[in-house]
Amino acid sequence: MSRRLRIRLAGIPAIAGCVLAACGIESSPPAESRLFTTIDSLPSPAPIGSAEPNFAVSPDGDVFLTWLERLPDSSYALRMSRRDDGGWTQPTVITRGRDLFVNWADFPSLLAFDEDRLAAHWLQRSGQGRYAYDVRVARSSDGGRTWTQGIVPHRDGTQTEHGFVALWPEADGNVGLAWLDGRKYARTDGGEKEMMLVHAAITPTLRLSNERTLDPRICDCCQTSVALTTDGPIIAYRDRSDEEIRDIQVVRRVGSVWAEPTLVHADAWKIDACPVNGPAVAARDRRVVVAWFTGAGDTARVQLAFSNDGGATFGPPVRADDGNPTGRVDVLLLEGGAAVVSWVENVGDRAEVRARRFTEGAERGGAREPAVTIAHSTAARSSGFPRMVAADDEVYFAWTVPGETPADPSSIRVARATLAK
Repeated sequence: MSRRLRIRLAGIPAIAGCVLAACGIESSPPAESRLFTTIDSLPSPAPIGSAEPNFAVSPDGDVFLTWLERLPDSSYALRMSRRDDGGWTQPTVITRGRDLFVNWADFPSLLAFDEDRLAAHWLQRSGQGRYAYDVRVARSSDGGRTWTQGIVPHRDGTQTEHGFVALWPEADGNVGLAWLDGRKYARTDGGEKEMMLVHAAITPTLRLSNERTLDPRICDCCQTSVALTTDGPIIAYRDRSDEEIRDIQVVRRVGSVWAEPTLVHADAWKIDACPVNGPAVAARDRRVVVAWFTGAGDTARVQLAFSNDGGATFGPPVRADDGNPTGRVDVLLLEGGAAVVSWVENVGDRAEVRARRFTEGAERGGAREPAVTIAHSTAARSSGFPRMVAADDEVYFAWTVPGETPADPSSIRVARATLAK
């Protein structure tokens, strides 16, 4: 699609092998790190040939991993596994088919109300066009052993792009979701073709409700992210102004009312195509943190900004990277208010998945701790977006090691780090 800009770094080799050193996982973090006491490799439940991992965690701390797996007949399966005391449970299939839309940047997700009540989304082709695909959402009430048929949450019926979904749980058992919606690309009235941010809800009986447009013009293909505050959900996404400024905005719901979108920070990044590099948001009570990538001023940066009023306002950003980031961020907010951000940093002819903690008060000049290298990786598109989730005093990481040839397929690596007290 001509409107997209794929930021590439060529000539960076994939790191092969699955022992600690080959995967680049630190069995113990650097001595100056106060973030983790240990970082250990875990067996991955995803077989060779898998990619696009993603995490979910239930309110009780159950950790789930999803991934897309290429099957011998060249179709794909979306699978999931739950972490328990004995390791990963036997993977189960959420959906499979030849018509799944598989993309390095737009990947499925899982939502866990508890150990048994789950929801998942994936993308499925709706026509012959390259970017003709729908969002599909299914629910499970038995921990993922069986799933409902996937339903389409958008009602426009156009064979256009719908994706980059954020899911969240509602108190009434509904699944809330927001997605990038390309229905304007089907218009024939001469109006501008642009992506929108659209919201809907899905009841436990798979009924649709509350579809509405949250922002009528946003960046074309950057991930969305959502977190829950005591006020309601807050969604972070990349905006697109009439002047092609593509900075990060949030839109939040207070009670039952969606507020107008607001900027997290005016980076003033003018770029005439999508950088495919969305933000991440996390929240505890009314404290919110947003992490994002920007190339404003011809300087690549990973930024972090905090809010103490549920995302109504944000303090000035602090820089999170080490000088040469690709981006692809994720973020956590720990008890006590500290934030952990992960990103991909370019290092010579390779790249690393790194994490760094900012103690509470970072928005006022508080501590920016040394970065910890989680794994050696690559900045190639096929390495995807590393994911991170916290459960109790542990942080789990997952990332794709891309294959270099059909005989050397991709694989998923998983690591578990223990937070320092």
